[in-house]
Formats: sequence, C-alpha cells, structure tokens
Amino acid sequence: MSDIPLSDVLGEMRRTHNCCELGAGDVGKEVVLMGWVQRRRDHGGVIFIDLRDREGLTQVVFNPGIDESLHKKAHAIRSEYVIGVRGRVDNRPEGMTNSNLSTGEIEVTVVELKILNKAKTPPFLIEDNVDVSENIRLKYRHIDLRRSQLQNNIILRHKAAVSVRNYLNKRGFIDIETPVLTRSTPEGARDYLVPGRVNPGQFYALPQSPQLFKQLLMISGFDRYYQIVRCFRDEDLRADRQPEFTQIDMEMSFVGEEDIIGITEGMMQNLFKDILDIEIKPPFSRLSYTDAITRFGLDKPDTRFGLELKDISDIVENSDFKVFSSVVKKGGIVKALNAKGCIGFSRKEIDDLTQFVAVYKARGLAWIKVKEDAWQSPIAKFFTDKEKEELAQRLKMEPGDLVFFVADQPKITNEALGHLRNHLGKKLDLIDKNEFKFVWITHFPLLEYDETEKRYKALHHPFTAPFEKDCRLLKDDPLSIKSRAYDLVLNGSEIGGGSIRIHQRKLQEKVFEALGMNRETYEEKFGFLLSALDSGAPPHGGIAFGFDRLAMILCGQSSIRDVIAFPKTQKAACVLTNAPSKINKEQLDELSLKTILPTVPGS
Repeated sequence: MSDIPLSDVLGEMRRTHNCCELGAGDVGKEVVLMGWVQRRRDHGGVIFIDLRDREGLTQVVFNPGIDESLHKKAHAIRSEYVIGVRGRVDNRPEGMTNSNLSTGEIEVTVVELKILNKAKTPPFLIEDNVDVSENIRLKYRHIDLRRSQLQNNIILRHKAAVSVRNYLNKRGFIDIETPVLTRSTPEGARDYLVPGRVNPGQFYALPQSPQLFKQLLMISGFDRYYQIVRCFRDEDLRADRQPEFTQIDMEMSFVGEEDIIGITEGMMQNLFKDILDIEIKPPFSRLSYTDAITRFGLDKPDTRFGLELKDISDIVENSDFKVFSSVVKKGGIVKALNAKGCIGFSRKEIDDLTQFVAVYKARGLAWIKVKEDAWQSPIAKFFTDKEKEELAQRLKMEPGDLVFFVADQPKITNEALGHLRNHLGKKLDLIDKNEFKFVWITHFPLLEYDETEKRYKALHHPFTAPFEKDCRLLKDDPLSIKSRAYDLVLNGSEIGGGSIRIHQRKLQEKVFEALGMNRETYEEKFGFLLSALDSGAPPHGGIAFGFDRLAMILCGQSSIRDVIAFPKTQKAACVLTNAPSKINKEQLDELSLKTILPTVPGS
C-alpha cells in the first residue's frame, strides 16, 4: 500500500450505504459505497465496475464526459482492488436493467474515487461454483470467504444461532460458559491434551463436550442450561467431522424424555421457520434402535425413501448355499435389499457395488435378477422351489427387480446393506431433496462389547441412565439393558443426541463396574462427580446438537467445511496458517516436555 497516496485512504469519505440496499427509490441521491471490485468492463470509453461487499453488488460508472481525470484513474483499477466511490444514483439506461440483481435497476455515476488498497491477482475467481481444488480454497480461505455462497452460509449460520438463542432464552434457559481447560476422562474419543508450564508433567484436556459440567450445573440448581460451545475430539475425520466443532448443548432438571423431546421439536420447528420459512410439524416420528437397525441397517436412517432391508436368515439357514447357511449357523445373519426395477444394472455396476460394500467389511454381495420366467444369478441353483417361494414372498420379488444379499455378523451385514441402501437411494434418485424428515431413535442398548479390548463399553457415555426395570441385569446380562437415550436424525444425519442421566451415586458406581472399572479407577477419574451426586442431585437429562452439521443441512451443503469460517482439512490441518507446527526447544523446556521428533533450532 506504500504507493497509494495517503490522501486516497478514506480521508473524509464515509460509507453511507451497503451495495445491495439501493433501488429505484434512491434515484437522485448522493451516496458513498465501499467494497471490492468484482469485475471491470470498458464499454466504448465508459468504464463499468461491479462493486461488491458482503450484502451484494452495485454497478458504478466512470463517464469521461463527466470527469476525464477520474475516468483515467479508473483505468488502473483491477479485480479485488478495495475502493470507495461517491456518486449519484441514476436509473440504468432502457434495456440495460439486470433482473438478477437486487440493484439491477440503478447504477451509481461516480464523481469521486478513492483507491483504498491494491490487490494481487487472486489465485482463483471470486465467484460461486469456482472450479478449484478444496486445498487451494482452504489455503486462501480469506479470499474464498469473499464468494457470496460462502458468505451466505456463514450469515445463515449466524442467524441459526440467533434463532436458537432466542427460542431457549424465552423458555427459561440460562447461557452458562463451562471450562475449556479440563481433565482427561476415559470412555470417549481421544482427547486433545494441553501441557501447562505451571504444572510440569501434568496435562489439561480440551473438552469433547461439557457433559460433566452441565450435570454439575443441574446439581448446583441451574435447572435449565444451554451453551453454543466449542468441543474437541481427536478422531478420524470425514466430510461431516472436524477436530474442533460446535454444539448446541442443553440440560434440564426434573424432566423425563418427553420434556426434552418436546423442547427439541419446538426448537426445530422455530429454527426451520426462521431460517428457511418452512413449516415443520411435530410430533416427529420415532423408531426404536432395534427397529431402525432391522429395517434400515443403521441407527441414523434416511426415511425419505423405501428400500427397506429384510432378514431372510430363517429361510436360508438350511439351504444348500453354504455361504448363507454357514453364516447363520455361526450366529450371523443374512439380509436382503430389493432394488425394484433395477434388473438393467450391468455386471460392472454390480461389481462396483460389491466393492462399495467391501468398504464396510462385507466379504461379498450376492445378487439375483428377477426375470419373467426365471431368476438370473450364480446362486439361484442352490435354492429349492419352497425357498424361492418364501424369498419371493418376503422380498416382494417381481419381474424387473434386482435383489442384493449380504451374509455376515450382524454389525457388518447391517452396516454394509444400510450404506448400500443410502447409496442406491441417491443413485436411483429416490430422495426428495426438498423434504426434511426427522425421526427419533430411542431405546438404545446401554452397553456394547468391544472385541478388541475384551470389555463392555458405553454405547453413548457412562452417565446415561438405564431403564429402571433393567437395572437388575447390570451384573448378569448387561447387553440386554436398554438406555434412556435418544438421538434425533434428519435426512440420514444424526443432528443431536442425549439421554436422561444417572443421578444417584449407587447406580453410577454399578455402571462404572459394568464397564470394567474398579473403585480406585472410578474414584480417581470421577470422584468429583460421585461426590456431587451424593450432595442431592436432582433427576436430570439433556441433549446436544451438532451445530455445524445442522447448519450444513440448512445451507444445502454436503460438507461442514462449507459452513465453518476456517475449517481444518481431513488431516486435521489448517493450510492457511500451517497449523499444527513444530515448536522450538525453549518452549518444550518451559513445558518440561521432550519429543522424539526434530525440533526447530533456536528461539
């Protein structure tokens, strides 16, 4: 900026209007606009510039017949220069209006120009649907964020946060901040650890959620808490995950499941009306965890389309097709999905789908094409007429259908076919993209068995309450216990989850013991919580929503990176700031740390 005269930097010029708020009613007014040059066009001596700010575009005009020196100065302007202009609002000439712009009826004839800053040629065009790799966009995120699509996403996210706050504030919730530096606790994803100079050899953890603190707030007497809070998890990343993410976090005292579900449904109804002007009508449908897995293979089903799964284990358990019968005899299951009318799939398409389910550890994908007079399939010859009749009836097989089968352990079979169902729903264009379908998933198992660690783990977290009638099974049959947990799923994405919490010390200790903790372990890790439960803890429960994922759906995006101002890559890196980075030896020494990796020499 050193070559820009100081007299050109703002001076007495002060912006009077945003670039999208001028219209025919402003004709004749003198206005001052400031922003970035979207594009410059020279039409027979008259220079037109589209001036852009976060609100939109306005066309400004430099006419040599009005001010030749100003017109000459405008020749130097290039894309992304930052300028300020003063001028008169005029109607555009007849036939030159632009109905695609809110300011398309007017233009500003410039009488004063200030070049506030020059700009190098940007690495990509500042326009929507730009054809450039995501890594380049993230490296120059400050430029990428100038695009209207991303700006609109961030603004919509802001409006969604305002809507949520307004809704909860009106219902007696209190916004309370909880610590970011806390202690590491087991039974979740990996923690991000933070060393501290004052306490050498000891570490804070960044919170995966404010779970324990919000329970402590209930015990403290704040019976309705919420927070739009930053959380951190060191886990494998996908399009809908980030190492740091935002939750809408809520907790309430003296409530049951129906109270929390009612508050949540009202909040979603209010949010979709505020942001998209769409009427969402509670109550939302509900599925038990067992029903969701049985019918859709996944506990976050997209219920906007059919293609439901069918268990055929009982039909094929004694069949001559040993791949099926042997799996059933070993405790596995065989399930099928009828892709109605898809008999035209080529062998290559079927092979591609076989590779698709292999990602979910399925060892194969059997198939049958239903023709008018016979079944076309390598496995058809293994079934008796009776078995064929039973399969045809259960799977509603008709000529033109293509039926897929997976045989494996229940978890693999369900996940493979569940994801195949979603894939086919998109491939066959069965999904109405303008529909928003909510469903509650309830009655989750309290625990699951981890084959790697050879112990029970909490399906949600260890503070989730079991149903009272199941508590007696904690010692002898823990896998049959159902929890008072509930997830809210929207269009196949889990947007929120919560539970009624354990509020009595004795039951909490029993759950810790079922998870393989001895008294010494749980006292060391959770003694502060147990002590708080002993002090008179009210019944309480809550729910948390993935705000990034919710914003992604509201914006119609496929990645949460497009609704976060400065996201990380799938390798948890910020390519804009080159974080994470190495630190020098002096910093490590201050923290009483050593590393086996090379460090930066010097200070």
